[in-house]
Amino acid sequence: MNRILLVEDDPLISTKLTEFLENEHFLITQARNKKEALDKVFKDEYDLVLLDISLPDGSGYDICKEIKSKMNVPIIFVTASNDEPSVILGLDIGADDYIAKPYRPKELLSRIRSVLRRTGKTSSIFELHGIKVDTIKGLVTRDGKEIFLSSLEYRILLVFLSNRGIVLSRAKLVEEIWDIAGDYLSDNTLTVYIKRLRQKIEEDIDDPKIIKTVRGIGYISE
Repeated sequence: MNRILLVEDDPLISTKLTEFLENEHFLITQARNKKEALDKVFKDEYDLVLLDISLPDGSGYDICKEIKSKMNVPIIFVTASNDEPSVILGLDIGADDYIAKPYRPKELLSRIRSVLRRTGKTSSIFELHGIKVDTIKGLVTRDGKEIFLSSLEYRILLVFLSNRGIVLSRAKLVEEIWDIAGDYLSDNTLTVYIKRLRQKIEEDIDDPKIIKTVRGIGYISE
């Protein structure tokens, strides 16, 4: 389980976000101010820091700079300061991502997972409705038996794993997935590959659990 330090001075936000992330199998430690955050981050090991900017005793920017000057811990700013200069400053001083309040919890979850993967802080094994995916070996299995996917089928599956809980439009999927020749997939080709992938990974093709259709919009994996 990944350990996250949540630096947030609003007790209601902190409590709700902690509950949400713990339900997603993260270990959360809370800090309410700059001093507490720095004491904890340099005392224990964390895989990620979620950091507000406006704190009672200082700025989240200063915390970010101090952490990044001494250790390589991924940081995501989660803050009400959503103007362009604030975002640029946060990224320029070393933050790995920046999301503004109010945020959608599942979008934040997706960004957390993305940063953890990008920085090598997460497991290479993903499990979803009986399917196990080893992204290091490029192996997909169910009950220990390998499921053979084409390269495009595998890449489509990875897109869904990277965006769990987020509705992906067909246009977004077409943008994300390249075919072997280096050209974008057509909408019709995407339909064919989604169907083939479901036939291989779903236990019941008529009641899919891994790739669900959101009628009129696209697909979602939960």
